[in-house]
Amino acid sequence: MIRAYMAALLAGASAVCSLPASDAPPAEFFRVLKQPVPSGPRITPYLRYQAEQAWKEDEARQKAWDAIRDEAGLLKTQDELRQKLLEMIGGLPVAKTDLHPVIVGKISMDGYSIEKLVFQSLPGLYVTALVYVPNDHASKHPAVLVPAGHAADGKFHYQALCQRLVVRGYVVISWDPIGQGERSQFWDQKAQKSRYNLICGEHAVMGNLAYLAGANLARWEIWDGIRAVDYLLTRPEVDGERISITGTSGGGTQTALIAALDPRIKLAVPSCYITALPMRMSNRIFADPDSDPEQDLFGMISNGVDHPGLLLLMYPRPVMVAAAVLDFVPIEGTRKTYRELQKLYARFGHGDRIALVEGYHSHQYSPENQQAALDFLDRFNQMPVRSGLPPVKELDNESLRCTRTGQVLLDYRDARSLMGLIREYYIGHKTGTARKLSAEYYGEKYSGVKDWLVDEYRGAPPQDRQITWESVGSAKVGEVAIDRYVLHHSVELEMPLLYIHKSGGGDRRVALWFQENGKATAEDWPEIERYLNLGYEIISFDFRGLGETRMAYTAVSPDDPLLGELDFDHAYVNPISGVLANYVYNSLLTGRPYFLQMIEDAEIARRFAAEKLHVNVVVVSAAGEAYTLASAIAETLPGMSLQSEPNRKILKWSEIVEQRRGSWPIQYLLPSGAYIH
Repeated sequence: MIRAYMAALLAGASAVCSLPASDAPPAEFFRVLKQPVPSGPRITPYLRYQAEQAWKEDEARQKAWDAIRDEAGLLKTQDELRQKLLEMIGGLPVAKTDLHPVIVGKISMDGYSIEKLVFQSLPGLYVTALVYVPNDHASKHPAVLVPAGHAADGKFHYQALCQRLVVRGYVVISWDPIGQGERSQFWDQKAQKSRYNLICGEHAVMGNLAYLAGANLARWEIWDGIRAVDYLLTRPEVDGERISITGTSGGGTQTALIAALDPRIKLAVPSCYITALPMRMSNRIFADPDSDPEQDLFGMISNGVDHPGLLLLMYPRPVMVAAAVLDFVPIEGTRKTYRELQKLYARFGHGDRIALVEGYHSHQYSPENQQAALDFLDRFNQMPVRSGLPPVKELDNESLRCTRTGQVLLDYRDARSLMGLIREYYIGHKTGTARKLSAEYYGEKYSGVKDWLVDEYRGAPPQDRQITWESVGSAKVGEVAIDRYVLHHSVELEMPLLYIHKSGGGDRRVALWFQENGKATAEDWPEIERYLNLGYEIISFDFRGLGETRMAYTAVSPDDPLLGELDFDHAYVNPISGVLANYVYNSLLTGRPYFLQMIEDAEIARRFAAEKLHVNVVVVSAAGEAYTLASAIAETLPGMSLQSEPNRKILKWSEIVEQRRGSWPIQYLLPSGAYIH
């Protein structure tokens, strides 16, 4: 597995090496794991650990669902899921304010017209939309919402589907999601482009801030859809009892979430979204690494929701799942989730209301899947049976633009930025009592490290609630020893750890010390020497997914390939598309944020030090931005204090939200963190 130790590691040197005190220690004195780690995409121990946690939570959900005996039990479960979903997104706005809808233009087409609509889903939150209306003058038409997926040009990208629907007799509304199309929140007027990309980049920045405020970007996306339904119901040609929704990719996400929370939608066809999240967790880094917080609701798996829960919230309404066999959305997860729901629908007499269509292609709403979806819509909307897809006449973006400048924030003086609305949400939810970080850490997801057994490693993986240590060599720099250990814990995980200390007895004051990437390296030696000269011994270690446990791989964004050209250290931690960001979002799905897992790593290192090294770690410090984490560890673990470093700053989540900051270390993402500091 890992150990062919110091002969290879130190290029022939003995397991115990020494250097004169005047010489700087070489890099290999600080390496613990066998080097080099093979580069490329890998299912790392941490990724396996995350997936295993997810599957355990999924099994618990399935066990609870297996106990459903009748429809009353199903509806009770449905009500519980709805409340959990609302909590995960931070609730919905209380009041439906005036939409102030304005038709700003109209295009006549063959048999229908396209109206350019601008409305306000919240005061100052402008939504740009297109409404496709049949010209047959029938008194009532069924309507379909088409939320746009991840395309820089938003609603323009999905006009072919909209045209096919309107030709078949549907009134269709399609709108720009926040951060796409004409709704950029970070538009650089001089450069005529967003400061981030308009596919997932803006979503990442807004979504990460929303987490800190105790909400999710999905809250505002869902609200846009609910208000789009409100608008449709004002139109005399729309039959309010026949409203459906369909969208693909990010539009599939919105389709599932909007339909789950708005019962006025009678039928849903999510495309290229539904799967089983434990499978998605395992491939996202390699196949689709871009951050997309609205798809990663905090606790989505641990709360027993996942994608089966979203579909269950639509019961007994008709649902078709459209899927792509070659998608990065794992098809086996799609099939697993569909089978679960198909059984429930069938058990209670609604088996004909749920369907799955698969196309043998990559991530797209293919013509064959659209054909199946249209047939499904026609059937349940009592529309005539038709065959084939009508031709479409795609218009250019300029023709379909709803604003003069191309951006609502430039056109409307009273337009509000979502970053400002997130700040407003936070201020409105603050109370006089601050939440404690220790209460978050020692909550129901606490693993009980303080009671774990500590033993020597004997070649087998550790048991649950056990730490096994392995000595992998020592080196000396004058009077200073650098002892290297591997700690095995949580069955899957390994922690490289250094014990740096001077020879001799005396008062043994011991400090935890680390930097942004994990444990101390040769470059940190001046800082380590400073602490040694202050009389400290040092325990330094790598957090899971950092330091030597990093995946030697750069995630390449299909949305913004330039991010993949960053140097490895910066690409790895990039919050818009990076390996660490995907680790962080995975941790949110399973309900134990990565930030709290880093504190757990500190507790594991401290417990090892007490049981094996017989020292009591009472001080913690760190270099650079890692000082924020050191402060959190001191605040959380009993008997720990923060070493004062006047020149180092502590990041405060509340200030990030209040200042509407777009850039900060992704590893410090803590849902509702703004209410703690």
